[in-house]
Amino acid sequence: MAKLEKAGIPTVIIDLPDQENLLKLEALRAGVPNIRYVHASRTVPGPADVDNIFASIMEGLTKPLTEKEKGNGSWTPPDQQRILFEGTLDEAQEFYQQVEYVPSPTRANICVYTDGFPIVLPTEERVREMLTGTSHKPDEVISLRRDRTVRSNEATVLGRANASTMVKKKGEPVQMSPNGWTATVEQVAVNAVMAGCKPEHLPVVLAIAESGLPISSTHGLGQLVCVSGPVVKELGFNTGCGVFGPGSPVNSPIGRSYYLMSRNLGGGIPGVTRMNSLEGPFSNGGCCIAENVDGLPPDWEGLNEEFGFDKDQSIVMVASPGGIQHQGFRPGGYRAFQKSGHGGMARRLGVKGVPGPHNWLEYILPGMFSQREHGWTLVMVPEMARHLYEYGFKSKTEIYEWLYKKSFEPLATFKLRSGPDVETNGWMGVEKLSGKHWKELPDDYMVPIMDSPAENCIIVAGGEEETSEQMGGGRGQAYGIDAWR
Repeated sequence: MAKLEKAGIPTVIIDLPDQENLLKLEALRAGVPNIRYVHASRTVPGPADVDNIFASIMEGLTKPLTEKEKGNGSWTPPDQQRILFEGTLDEAQEFYQQVEYVPSPTRANICVYTDGFPIVLPTEERVREMLTGTSHKPDEVISLRRDRTVRSNEATVLGRANASTMVKKKGEPVQMSPNGWTATVEQVAVNAVMAGCKPEHLPVVLAIAESGLPISSTHGLGQLVCVSGPVVKELGFNTGCGVFGPGSPVNSPIGRSYYLMSRNLGGGIPGVTRMNSLEGPFSNGGCCIAENVDGLPPDWEGLNEEFGFDKDQSIVMVASPGGIQHQGFRPGGYRAFQKSGHGGMARRLGVKGVPGPHNWLEYILPGMFSQREHGWTLVMVPEMARHLYEYGFKSKTEIYEWLYKKSFEPLATFKLRSGPDVETNGWMGVEKLSGKHWKELPDDYMVPIMDSPAENCIIVAGGEEETSEQMGGGRGQAYGIDAWR
């Protein structure tokens, strides 16, 4: 639409009233700050809603652009001095906790610089000490450390692995979401101080910043960060019991740095540019977990190797889960199932009385595929990973392929899902496996609910009690940590 507007062709955005602030800021970022728009309704029935806005749409499409509407613009970070505040530490803490009122749809006071929790004040001395954790100069702009193929912003928001992609080259400045700002190493260090990180944590935080700090859509749960490689033991990450929880002086502050950078370096404001309807546990204080490489079954690759890095290289994966399922098996139920084939799990899978190992993924699969399309990220404790290995999955890839094959369902069932209505262009597009138009296919044609096996991801971490977490949205993107040392 921005390209058409800049060519002098009027366009009209149809959006919702509560999205108006986001619409205006996105238009400003695209260089068309005065683009025309009308508000549709979330509740008025479709035909009546069209009747209400049709005249405004037609007027907007046919009326020539005014000189003001032809004007361009861009949204840049507020012009702030390097020293943000001078005063006592108590006064500074109060300054950093200041709030601004965000109207609909938030209708609440939102902190201007923080995530709502108290912070470590980023004094000159503390920032200078933080910068000793990297060899990169303070004024260096965060840029890509390697060539990267990325999905378009729309594809990222929708979780669509088959959508348009673009190649970004090593050395390109990273644009921080959602406003496309750039940031320096020092600015990242400031936020690392605020989060409670130590200098040795800074390369991890810089690698997170290299991701551009993507934020999820209205239905996302926030961002999950997972670290893999030698740095896990080097820094003392918690990879065991309570890996998603509090208590670690490494996991927690590094996870927290994500939201602080999103707010201060990318301009992510709840209810304005960060539109998650409910948000989720991954954003409340941040979430950084780490892979338990010692818990991997033989020949299973770590995340670093899965993403094309060497075994002795450290990486951070940034993902945006679109849903989460916690599989807490009843006490003893899982063990009885694996040891001797007793209990309801064994009866459901038809292995009653047959000693294990058994494929426990068969048990949870119906719930995983019931509502969510595309791949999954599975976090499982080492014992459950070992059972899958003993069952016959000698690599993660074999599991990914098994999940893909299991995801096929009749087209008649596939049509009952909400996501494909958008992703098939209202069923007017072409189904990629058959090469035929969707409407030419019979109802019994089998369709996968994920695009490829590679959408899936397995993380081995956690304690001794048998449990797993399944997160929709598939795997994230990985960024090297060692390049930021």
